[in-house]
Amino acid sequence: MFKAIIQKRLESLVKKYFIKHPDVKLVAVVGSVGKSTTKVAIATVLSEKFRVRLHNGNHNTNLSAPLAILGIEYPSNIKSLSAWMAVFKAAKQRIKLPTDVDVIVQELGTDRIGQIPHFGKYLNPDIAVVSAISPEHMEFFQTIDNVAREELSAVNFSKQALINYDDIDSGLMKYISNDNVSTYGTSTLAEYHLIGGDYVLDEGHQGSLVIPEFPEPINITLNLIGEHSLRPAVAAAAVAAKLGMDATEISIGLSKVRALPGRMNTLRGMKDTLIIDDSYNSSPLAVTSALRELYKLPAPQKIVVLGSMNELGESSAAEHEAVGKLCDPSQLAWVVTVGEQAEKYLAPAARARGCQVKSFRDSISAGGFVHGVIENGAAVLFKGSEGKIYLEEAIKVILHSTDEQEKLVRQSPQWLERKKAFFEKDFK
Repeated sequence: MFKAIIQKRLESLVKKYFIKHPDVKLVAVVGSVGKSTTKVAIATVLSEKFRVRLHNGNHNTNLSAPLAILGIEYPSNIKSLSAWMAVFKAAKQRIKLPTDVDVIVQELGTDRIGQIPHFGKYLNPDIAVVSAISPEHMEFFQTIDNVAREELSAVNFSKQALINYDDIDSGLMKYISNDNVSTYGTSTLAEYHLIGGDYVLDEGHQGSLVIPEFPEPINITLNLIGEHSLRPAVAAAAVAAKLGMDATEISIGLSKVRALPGRMNTLRGMKDTLIIDDSYNSSPLAVTSALRELYKLPAPQKIVVLGSMNELGESSAAEHEAVGKLCDPSQLAWVVTVGEQAEKYLAPAARARGCQVKSFRDSISAGGFVHGVIENGAAVLFKGSEGKIYLEEAIKVILHSTDEQEKLVRQSPQWLERKKAFFEKDFK
């Protein structure tokens, strides 16, 4: 009851904020994967012209999203009435005073049916961006259609929307009732899309962006690896164009977009190797895209470290097996797995294709194995989930320098203590 009262009050304050400050634009980002990357890319580009509010963390729930929108810190003690009274006081001041932002970029998350539609009861975003529709929290959603209904509901309570053409099946568009929708992606069939530009190490992608608002494509440089990593940048350009930024502002903004920790971030490894750190989380769509990019690299040795994919429910066995079948023995010197589901379903499928496979219960042991087999100039992809996988700890074992550790995900004192307890308890 206490939480429900707090939530209702926060939602009311957010509504009052936008009534008081009607010129402030709200960009909402939803989707099964890629929300944070897309959110940060949009904010980075928009910052070339606008004052932007963005919470760098995952404050995307029914309690934390309103605070992120208002730019107020989440209380450390959520059971404290006095803490929430301080929050309400700060929110009232935020409403009363002249606004300090032009655009708010907010991620909206869900792990249960009905959570995204609920945001529509008090939010009316100027633009909704849908990053992808793919299996997520399937123990609750059960079917991809339920996922689509949930995520795409944001399109229907927004003024206009941008949909990722490449990562959303066209058959799911039946759940959209809003006519004001545009598409973005790397496919030329998308209204906003990228032309050309292969990835070059240390140089990134150079290509041209097609934006309907401009008569000619925009020449851009993106310091990102992976086709699926380019789509958030295209989304950022599309949002920027819709909000009135010019070609020069967009081009400069895109040149400043960088990979987030644990999301296709490139690091320097031992023996002059390239590490592709995609350890933040994993899903069938994301791991498929990451493998595709590893295969494109001209490295003398390629190794992939794959952690179990969480939150797949009854589809877990089939999805892990499907990833194992994508492991190509002509490309990969080793397939290394971490976690029970990956060992049970992914590893056998990779072996059946002819891959050399080694499985481990924990990431630190996996990192030690890679340390022993890695060759000069190799490319190593780490793709894993958060819960009980933590492949960033495997990456530490083969980094060129400990200075690079600060670029890894989940390195705060709180996270390090949590992981220490996990490894000591489960793998002592």
